[in-house]
Order: sequence, then C-alpha cells, then structure tokens
Amino acid sequence: MSQQLRPFIRENHDDLVALGELIEAGKVSPVIDRVYPLAEAAKAIRHVEDGHARGKVAITVNAAGGTAA
Repeated sequence: MSQQLRPFIRENHDDLVALGELIEAGKVSPVIDRVYPLAEAAKAIRHVEDGHARGKVAITVNAAGGTAA
C-alpha cells in the first residue's frame, strides 16, 4: 500500500469526540516518524513519497525565524 499526501478533510463531529475520548483514555496515541523544519519541507515530502514513513511526518513552523525548543 503506497502512502499519499492528502489534504485534511472535514470530519464528523461525533467521530472527533469519540476519538478525543479514546486519546484521553490512553487507548490511542499518534506515531510521529520524523519532524522536519519548514525549510526542509521538500525532504519531508520525499520521505513520505518514497514510502519510508512509518508514522506521521510533521513539519514545524517557527514564528519570527526562531528555533524549535
């Protein structure tokens, strides 16, 4: 199964409430594969397109050119 970049779609409110409850109960947790700075967004996209991501790939955006903590 290949991975695809997709825009975030509108979700059902009831589904989001149920998901929130599962997360709060510790039954669901996100898996972050890698985090890239905005300047490396192209590298992040290649990582996903090449099928290497085993979880979510996040891109950080820092205000006023600051660095992530």
